Amino acid sequence: MELSGRLGIIADDFTGALLVAGLLEGASIRAPVYFRSDYLPEQHDASVLIIATRSRLLPVDESRKIISQAANALKSAGCASIIYKACASFDSTELGNIGPAADILSDLEGGLPVLMSAGYPVFGCTVHQGYLFYRERLVSESIKAQDPLTPMSDPDLVRFLSLQTRSPVALLSHRYLVQGFQAACERFRMLVDDGAKYVLADTSDDNDVDITVRLAVENNVVLVASDPVIEGFARLFARQANAPVSNGVPQKIGGPGAVIVGSVGPTASAQIAAFAEEHPFYTIGLLDPRGENAVVEAALDWARKNIGDRPFGVSTAREYSDVARAQSVLGQIEAARKAERLLAGIAKGLFEMGVRRLVVSGGETSGAIIDALGIEEVTALPPTQLGSGFCHAAYPAPMMLFLKSGKLGSDDVFAKALDQMREKG
Repeated sequence: MELSGRLGIIADDFTGALLVAGLLEGASIRAPVYFRSDYLPEQHDASVLIIATRSRLLPVDESRKIISQAANALKSAGCASIIYKACASFDSTELGNIGPAADILSDLEGGLPVLMSAGYPVFGCTVHQGYLFYRERLVSESIKAQDPLTPMSDPDLVRFLSLQTRSPVALLSHRYLVQGFQAACERFRMLVDDGAKYVLADTSDDNDVDITVRLAVENNVVLVASDPVIEGFARLFARQANAPVSNGVPQKIGGPGAVIVGSVGPTASAQIAAFAEEHPFYTIGLLDPRGENAVVEAALDWARKNIGDRPFGVSTAREYSDVARAQSVLGQIEAARKAERLLAGIAKGLFEMGVRRLVVSGGETSGAIIDALGIEEVTALPPTQLGSGFCHAAYPAPMMLFLKSGKLGSDDVFAKALDQMREKG
């Protein structure tokens, strides 16, 4: 893959985009994150451009449109190479959206073969002999098996991804990767010569990751991968392209702080409980019979009475049982979308009240809130002990955000994140 010019990365969700951008910024490589394809400015001083999309969970046709728009925008911005970043567990369904993303980028490059890589070994997510493991368990035996939007009942990624692609996916197994780059490269090229259009590389350990990065660099391919391979490739690309050094941005800001929780499972429930012990916390009901505008306004009335030096929090539930009850009435998709609409409306109201430090828990919730606030670009901050997801927005007003996965973080992460972003006078 070409290592000159500019690199474009399309991320399948907002928190994933910030993770990669933060790691690059931590290596002093400028990597701005854009939330709209049509916002990329004509002049850039960055050699890595990242577009954060919500393509992971959108209907296939809508996802195709968004990915195509992002790819074309990056091409127009001078990106010689464009890669697609999916989450570590390759969350998707039999219809997409990873396969469709691979097809779009391959077609854009004249039908190049696609190199795929899932997993994140350092966090216990691996792929061995084509089988996906999540937290050291087959994904079909993990909590991911019952994911309400992307249930992972089949651990065989070769078989599962082949349902999304135009032709079967081939496997580049750990057997070849463990022998080193030369053996892996020969096997990869043999698979392509035999007609494979899509090749999934095992990710049994970090060595597999390193070999896969080299394969992407030294072969003419389209790369569709999760965090470690995308990060490794982007770092190498930026170094060889003599990327401009990141000058950094403010990492703290004054003003009120708030927490908005949209993804409620065992981890988030514990985090809510810990935060609510010391801070005001408001729970809105997805089954509240009032109209959505009335529900939002009631939450904002409560917030007006609590806004000040002491942060506060808002969520659609405190326990997963509350989520399950709403899903049983509204359906899984509508329950999720209603939660996003309500929390986005509340976030907009909090911003108008002067909230400038905001923790958002949940990838899809983060996307809805970014849209509602009209934020088009952010600069990610390097990861801290609390993880990745910290970022600075300059428009529509200077603001610090921490966009986190609902499944990650210690019980006290909300209060610690708000304190980390607080400008101390």
